[in-house]
Amino acid sequence: MQIGIAGLGRMGMNMALRLMQGGHDVCCYNRTAAKAHTLARQGARAAETPHTLAGMLTPPRVVWLMLPSGEATRRHIELFAALLDAGDILVDGSNSFFKDDAANRAVLLDRGVHYLDAGVSGGIWGLDNGFCTMIGGEKPDFERIEPLLKTLAPVDGYLYCGPCGSGHFTKMIHNGIEYAMMQAYAEGFALLESSPFRDHLRLDEIASLWNRGSVIRSWLLELLEAALADDGALSGLEPFVDDSGEGRWTVQQAIESGTPAPVMAQALFERFASRGSADFSRKLLAAMRNQFGGHAVRKIDPLNGRRS
Repeated sequence: MQIGIAGLGRMGMNMALRLMQGGHDVCCYNRTAAKAHTLARQGARAAETPHTLAGMLTPPRVVWLMLPSGEATRRHIELFAALLDAGDILVDGSNSFFKDDAANRAVLLDRGVHYLDAGVSGGIWGLDNGFCTMIGGEKPDFERIEPLLKTLAPVDGYLYCGPCGSGHFTKMIHNGIEYAMMQAYAEGFALLESSPFRDHLRLDEIASLWNRGSVIRSWLLELLEAALADDGALSGLEPFVDDSGEGRWTVQQAIESGTPAPVMAQALFERFASRGSADFSRKLLAAMRNQFGGHAVRKIDPLNGRRS
């Protein structure tokens, strides 16, 4: 099947390669054209502009966007709305907020272009392991691109979720769960590292052990094992954890629907704390404790920045 892919970042490039390995005709565009030409050397067709990409494809076309969510995706949806024709399909494979999907779809409707929202999970390992894919939109459009999904995903690794927005909504909740799982692993291994047995415990070996039939086995635990095997103290990393939006949206959805999600919310707040946003509140806690109970506080010497 023929497909045009716009956006060749870590996910888009590997998705294109997996589709090519599956025998699909891949045309590609990237703002940095060198990436498209790199892919062309492996059998794809490279386009210098979105207009060229649209012209390479035989109607009815399928264009799959793998771009950063938000403004970049919205801008390219508007751009391709002017380049595609009635009956073509545009797939938004970014981590877009599901409430944006209706507006994105509306941009295409006047020209009769169909819209699918695709939540894609698999990260940098998707080329070898496949991309778990969650699709929202009209079911006949899903069925039209199903040959592509069968190639992209592992066996039974894709799902039609429902109407417009449902694919991105499902992926949003997936990422909220991911936040909570990562936080639980982080806290558990921190307890192991600070335990009386820390000199005897090999954290990478424990991660490996727990992936052998334990009820908490997972791919995240495999990745943690690999990280700990490289550097058991993680000395090369700063304790800074970013968030890309889905965790915030999941917590917002919990508030809007009145659905308790305290673990996901706390996992999100821990990411905020990692960036120093909790430092002043912790200073206030120490100051109040000192005021009401005379408890000792640690002060920083303004001359050398050291604690006293």
